[in-house]
Amino acid sequence: MSTPPLLPIQPRNPLHGLTLEAILIQLVEHYGWPGLGERVPVRCFTSDPSIASSLKFLRKTPWARDKVEGLYLYMTRSRR
Repeated sequence: MSTPPLLPIQPRNPLHGLTLEAILIQLVEHYGWPGLGERVPVRCFTSDPSIASSLKFLRKTPWARDKVEGLYLYMTRSRR
């Protein structure tokens, strides 16, 4: 039985090692659900939002996940 290859270390990727849940929690703490819904207008952020429902949606919807990750990167750059 062979072992799976190790994933390469990505020192320049700011998302490396972060889970989608961790990203979402930080965004909600920073912007709040209303602010997040304004910046990424999807129903899971504007209508009865929760971490669980948002994660379920984002894992199935690549374009929305890309927007959330982009907003996270913007947030981290603007904090510096």
